[in-house]
Amino acid sequence: MISRRTLFFAGATTVLGVALTRPALAAPQADNDPLAIVNAIYARAARGKGDTGGGFVIENKAAKAKYLSKALVALWAKADAHTPKGDIGSVDFDPVTNSQEPDVKSFTATLEKQEADKAVVAVTIASQGAPRTKAIDNTIRYTLIRDDGQWKIDDIAGASDGEPWSIRGMLTDSLKN
Repeated sequence: MISRRTLFFAGATTVLGVALTRPALAAPQADNDPLAIVNAIYARAARGKGDTGGGFVIENKAAKAKYLSKALVALWAKADAHTPKGDIGSVDFDPVTNSQEPDVKSFTATLEKQEADKAVVAVTIASQGAPRTKAIDNTIRYTLIRDDGQWKIDDIAGASDGEPWSIRGMLTDSLKN
C-alpha cells in the first residue's frame, strides 16, 4: 500500500520536474524545428499584457538576419533602399500580430506542411479586445526554408479585412512603384 508521504513526494517530484523543464521548452533555441521557432516568437509576443507585438522579428538588420531568410532580408533591403527618404516602408504594421496595435491573448501554432527544405506553420491568434470582424484575419502563415542549415522565415502571409497580404508580395510590389 502506498503511504500518503510516498504519494506526496511522488507528486511533488513530478510538479518540480515539470517546473524545471518548462523554461527549457520556452527557449528559442530551436533552429532545426520550424514549429518551435514560430512558437517562440509568439510566446515572446504574448508575454505580459500581450501588447508588445512581434516587431522584434523585423526591428533591425540583426533581428532580420536572425529570423528571416537571406533572400527575404535582401528583398527587404532592396525595398527599403527604394523607399523615398522620410516615407514609411512598404511594411507599416506588425506582421506577427497582423495589426497596428498588438494584442495577443493566446495563440495556436500548427505545422501544416514540412518537407526537407520548406515548411509552413499557421498561427491563429486570439486578442484580449474585441474580436476581428473577419475570422481569417486571425490566422498568419509562415513559410520557412532551410538557409545554411537553419530554418528561417521566407514569407509571412495573412489577411486584413479578409484581403490577403504577404510580406514578400508587399516588398516586391513596392519595387514596381
